Amino acid sequence: MKRWLIFVYGLACYAIAFATLLYSIGFVGNLWVPKSIDSAREAPLGLALLIDLVLLAAFALQHSVMARPAFKRWWTRIIPRSAERSTYILLASVALGALYMYWEPIGGVVWSVESSVGQTVLYGLFGLGWALVFLSSFLINHFDLFGLRQIWLQLRRKPYEPLPFGTPVLYHYVRHPLYLGLLLAFWSTPTMTLTHQIFAIATTL
Repeated sequence: MKRWLIFVYGLACYAIAFATLLYSIGFVGNLWVPKSIDSAREAPLGLALLIDLVLLAAFALQHSVMARPAFKRWWTRIIPRSAERSTYILLASVALGALYMYWEPIGGVVWSVESSVGQTVLYGLFGLGWALVFLSSFLINHFDLFGLRQIWLQLRRKPYEPLPFGTPVLYHYVRHPLYLGLLLAFWSTPTMTLTHQIFAIATTL
């Protein structure tokens, strides 16, 4: 029963993480979602900037602390080791969801491309960036990255073995194609607002 609970929990975590990733596309690109990176501001300028910086810091803290081996050793004394990766992506999704929900645009335009050709190129790079993110995740094993392999192995009572390090296809030419994809997605926009630039810089560093 416990193995099935972990398996269902991992599937739910994956569904939440994948939905959050899809929302990220709309949020950064100001497409289709109810609240995006450049939605109307509701808080005063100073407070809006403070809120955004706190949200970005909270995500960065969760992302870095939970990835540390020392934290993982402590954390897996509390939760099953097979559910560690699923829990990591769940909490990362919660942090991102909070960022999207409470994000406060601050206005201001850094650049604005009026040329239709320029806009098309930038939208194309935006799409290419997200395509690269998804492709890269599968090249390094999407199922291991999102915790699905771990919960499947425990369901079958098989020990988890870390995957051997490899450099498939794109990794022969780019050291981190997934991060390159995120850079393209975050920086390729015909209208770069100050809010968008703060987000792009913070997620690049």
